[in-house]
Amino acid sequence: MISYPSRHCTVELQALPSRIGQVRRIVSAQLRYWHLDALIDRASLGVTELLSNVHRHAQPDKTCTVEIELLLDRLTVSVRDHDPRMPVVDDAEPLATCGRGLAMVAAMSESWGVRPDGESGKVVWFTLPTSSTAVAAPSRRARHTALEKPARRFAEVGHTADGLRPEHAPARSAVAG
Repeated sequence: MISYPSRHCTVELQALPSRIGQVRRIVSAQLRYWHLDALIDRASLGVTELLSNVHRHAQPDKTCTVEIELLLDRLTVSVRDHDPRMPVVDDAEPLATCGRGLAMVAAMSESWGVRPDGESGKVVWFTLPTSSTAVAAPSRRARHTALEKPARRFAEVGHTADGLRPEHAPARSAVAG
């Protein structure tokens, strides 16, 4: 079920990899409709991480609700599930393939948190500023970090002898769905 009141959107789903991609597209479309295109990447990344955690950890079921709400100068994205266990932010080992999701949500959002939801559930949420200066210009800290730590490439792509076709390089994705 999807509802679209003026500044509120709710999506109920099973947190399965195929559904996570669908919700990411719904969030992107809603933000475009609200003329918040500059927030699409961060909101999509955050909701993907939160839904991936539900898929990976939530018990007894994977049913959850994603809610995005625009109030004044803040966009709040929240994911409600039926597992009362609170998430824990751990330091992931350098070569670990998982364990960085909540730290990434914390780094890219203005604020984030978790709260119990009744006796058998929780809500994990994050906020993004919508003011034109906060959306248009990344923080000084973010620029500084990006300059110090360039992104690693997964694979180098070489060219064949004819110089026209790239050699095969394995495709990799950091996001399921």
